[in-house]
Amino acid sequence: MGIVNATPDSFSGDGRDADAAIPHGMALIAAGADMLDIGGESTRPGAAPVLVADEIARVVPVVQALAPHIRISIDTRNAATMRAALDAGASIINDVTALRHDPAALPLARAAGCPVILMHMPGTDPRTMQEQPRYDDVLAEVRGFLLERAALLPDQEVWLDPGIGFGKTLAHNLELLRRLPCLVATGFPILLGASRKSFINRISPAALEDRLPGSLAAALTGAAAGVGWLRVHDVAQTRQAVAVWAAIHALPQPPART
Repeated sequence: MGIVNATPDSFSGDGRDADAAIPHGMALIAAGADMLDIGGESTRPGAAPVLVADEIARVVPVVQALAPHIRISIDTRNAATMRAALDAGASIINDVTALRHDPAALPLARAAGCPVILMHMPGTDPRTMQEQPRYDDVLAEVRGFLLERAALLPDQEVWLDPGIGFGKTLAHNLELLRRLPCLVATGFPILLGASRKSFINRISPAALEDRLPGSLAAALTGAAAGVGWLRVHDVAQTRQAVAVWAAIHALPQPPART
């Protein structure tokens, strides 16, 4: 899953307006993305919310331009944006609050009947999620939360995202990465989004643009655990790393896009 940030304040520094986001999305397709995740509101720690109208204006032209070429998920907390993006050609909802931020989101997702990605984060506000996150057992609590939310959508495809970097310390993130097989064992497809996250910098200090090696290490950890999807900024490099890893272990190669 290639990341397309149609927002000027992305944590990863790759935010773009529509004029730049569309060719970036096409480049990710050419690099081998199987899907694109398009978002118009930054949910990095401390990020301020944007007006829903502004979010819709950012993402709809990008979705309309890219949807004819590839499967699109809309990364949003807001039901109105979900509806606008689905109408524009998106086919998956990706909500970092697991459909809790907007009371209209769960009914909309149910009515749409499309696949939904549910992510774990404490609370629903990125501005406060990193304020002293605490867990007695981070895996058990994340797993329980995600299964509880998934039970609200019994009749459609649901993917689970442990929310690396969302309301979690370095120790919490590493514990979740070590124990990814326990999430895979739920039977739900697992989406792992660890690309360029700040936990990499805390292990081995590096600027955002220099976190590819750490991102690949996390991606291969996910591949070894059996996650279904890797949400990444660096599509070509990740595909190559996974292909070599799979070849070493005599596993099926990820299919090449044509």
